[in-house]
Amino acid sequence: MTVTPLRQRMIEDMRVRNLSANTIAVYIDAVAKFAKFFHKSPDLLGPEEIRTYQVYLVQQKKVSWSVFNIAVSALKFLYAITLARDWVVQNIPYAKKPRTKPIILSLEEICKFLEALSNLKYRVLVMIAYATGLRHSEVLNLRVPDIDSNRMVIRVESGKGNKDRYVPLSPTLLAWLRAYWKIARPASYLFPGRVPGRPLTRRSVCHAIYRARRASGISKAVTMRMMRHSFATHLLESGTNIRIIQALLGHRSLNTTAIYTTVSNATINAAPSPLESLANLPQPPALP
Repeated sequence: MTVTPLRQRMIEDMRVRNLSANTIAVYIDAVAKFAKFFHKSPDLLGPEEIRTYQVYLVQQKKVSWSVFNIAVSALKFLYAITLARDWVVQNIPYAKKPRTKPIILSLEEICKFLEALSNLKYRVLVMIAYATGLRHSEVLNLRVPDIDSNRMVIRVESGKGNKDRYVPLSPTLLAWLRAYWKIARPASYLFPGRVPGRPLTRRSVCHAIYRARRASGISKAVTMRMMRHSFATHLLESGTNIRIIQALLGHRSLNTTAIYTTVSNATINAAPSPLESLANLPQPPALP
């Protein structure tokens, strides 16, 4: 792919601000799609073209609000920072994302799903996601030295926000990791892909998860993100302090972590239904 001077300058501007490699790649891709839509360099385009593109993303492309806002963030960076256009803030609005409740797997469903993953590499990979709450990209980018069995922790290097953190390494997970390492012998990335020196791709993991879901008979649309949601919710239900969960998930704000209180059985069932207080309520009819 030809790197234009504008693309190179934008990459340099993002690197100077210490944006993560993943963010840089996502922003560059978003800007490239914007330029391809008009078949023009972005420095020849303005507010009206940006509005047209936003309408296209919503009405024709029907992208998710997360994808929409990534495009907005990329264009804001390009025009505000790299091209220094003073109209950016007013003319590129973000979309308000709907607050959806995370879907959680029960403990029984977690077991069924892990059993359905017949490939050891993918089973251990998904097991890490559930055991630690790591994001999909964080699991894929784990390297062998990140597993610290002496301190019983896993080092997450350059997670979201380009921040490092540690998460606990459970004895059960360590046993699976050791069995996997003896068989696979990964040298660099813990879960290497087909391309030498590169980890597994998201697509390959998603395909493995899709096949396992069908084999398990679970009706929920299982994803790697669902493992993270289940990790947080199950910890909350077991009595773990929400601030500890916040630190393990790598959330900046406690408000982000607090969404799990809305799906936790411990919270939902904390108060009995007033129906239970009706002393003279008739009994249900006997079953035939």
